[in-house]
Amino acid sequence: MSKKVHFIVALALLFSLVLGACATPTPAPVPTQEPAPTEVVVVEEPTVVVAEPELDLMALFTEFWASVPADKGYGTISAAKLNEQLAEKPVFMVDVREPAELEDKGYIAGAINIPVRGILQNLDKLPGLDEQIVIYCASGHRGSMAMMALRMLGYTNVVNLGGGTNGWAKAGLPLEKGVPAEAAAISTPIVADKALFDALDGFLSNLPADKGFYTVKSDKATEFIIEKSPFLVDVRSQAEWDKDGYIEGATLIPFPDFLTSLDKLPADKAAPILIYCASGHRGGMALMALRMMGYTDVTNLNGGLNAWKAAKLPVVGWVDWPATFAEFLTNLPADQGFYSVPSAKLNEMLAENPPFILDVREPAELEANGFITGAINLPIRDLLKNLDKLPAQDAKIVVVCASGHRGAYAMASLRLLGYTDVVNLGGGMNGWIKAELPVEKGAPVAPTAGTAPAVDATRLAYLDAYLTNLPTAGFGSVKAPDLNAEIGGGTVPFLLDVRRQTEWDEKGHIEGAVLVPVNDLPANLAQLPADKATPIVVICASGHRGAVAQMYLQSLGYTNVRNLNGGMNAWIAAELPVVK
Repeated sequence: MSKKVHFIVALALLFSLVLGACATPTPAPVPTQEPAPTEVVVVEEPTVVVAEPELDLMALFTEFWASVPADKGYGTISAAKLNEQLAEKPVFMVDVREPAELEDKGYIAGAINIPVRGILQNLDKLPGLDEQIVIYCASGHRGSMAMMALRMLGYTNVVNLGGGTNGWAKAGLPLEKGVPAEAAAISTPIVADKALFDALDGFLSNLPADKGFYTVKSDKATEFIIEKSPFLVDVRSQAEWDKDGYIEGATLIPFPDFLTSLDKLPADKAAPILIYCASGHRGGMALMALRMMGYTDVTNLNGGLNAWKAAKLPVVGWVDWPATFAEFLTNLPADQGFYSVPSAKLNEMLAENPPFILDVREPAELEANGFITGAINLPIRDLLKNLDKLPAQDAKIVVVCASGHRGAYAMASLRLLGYTDVVNLGGGMNGWIKAELPVEKGAPVAPTAGTAPAVDATRLAYLDAYLTNLPTAGFGSVKAPDLNAEIGGGTVPFLLDVRRQTEWDEKGHIEGAVLVPVNDLPANLAQLPADKATPIVVICASGHRGAVAQMYLQSLGYTNVRNLNGGMNAWIAAELPVVK
């Protein structure tokens, strides 16, 4: 090879080296691998919890309260009314007592049994929302709460049996023995408000049987009050409070005003509260509302004030008049003329040591027939408004009327007010005149006012109302000829003869009369008509014992009682028929 060729080849090699040095180097190959998984971050939307709307219990209770007004018995039905309905057609009745109570006490025929704690879990065993349902328990407490729950759930025609089976039995109405057949499903329940259902069911299903379903019985009530010192709430009306009295220390919050008067209750919802009404019905509803609103220690008086009275516990502003009159009649002394004095004896007294003579006739009667010397005149209707015109309560007082009828009213009233030596003139002015004893003419001297004694205000109010409202015609008596005409016309009243057996035997009696001596009357009420509207005429010798017996019967609720004016003496004097 020539030098020229070697030079060209060398130059080419040199040029290629220079280019290689200036070029970008090629990277070495990398071994192939699986790609790493990509981490995916999921951003979640925030969870939105839609809360059930909170129950407005106050609004719900207020709506319920409006559905049970006073003029509809606060949602009750009486035993008599239910019995009438049952005689006409079947009534759907639910007994909410425990099965053992039914076995022990019996139940109303036709009822089904669903204990109160399970009532809302068995709505399929009840009829439709608008059909009549009568709930009952023993006293009215559990029944009131079951009725309240059903009404709040939309059942529009539910009532509670007032007084429960206790009231039913007291009315002499029948109870079946044993237990009824198991209730069957008859409907598909409609629950429009599940939250309300749950709240009501939660309350009822947790009622404690061992605590009387939140009640205390009257025989344990005084111990309960002493131990717990509860705030005592009376939910009856003002009229009931005034008429029937109240438990000492109670605060009156009438049921219609209860929900708007919660500020009268203790601010501490854990404070003990004892509620009562007349029978337990209104108290049960008030208790349920309070406990569901967070009051934790609320109790209802089982049987209400009626049960309290039946247990002979003290009541302010009330007198047990049937018991008071019963004691008075039982202890009327026969050896003292049953607190009467004959005309001859009074005439002797006037000569020796004149008593205070109180003439209770009308002024016109004194002007027409005269009066006994020294008497003052206070007509029977005004007598108790003028106690300041009478002597001291231990002074001897002789009451005078025409026949003995009004005088007996006055005698009994004054003795029941604490006057200890009051008697009635037997036979009245008629007997005095018949005995040809002296009579003054004109008008007696006006009585002198002094200071009225302190007497029991409750007794005074009742007795004054009784005397003030005596009927104008006969003052509650019937004359012998008029009674004979009634009997002859076929309108025969129940004739109650309150004389002694010896008088009955010696003087005879009116045909058809029933003999119950006045001292024995309280123990023999079973001999009287069961219907207290039955016309009754009371008979004694002169009208004295008959008038006192009449007052007693009227205190028991008999509404059509009259006294035979002048008694058997007047009947015999009129030559009317006598059976011997």
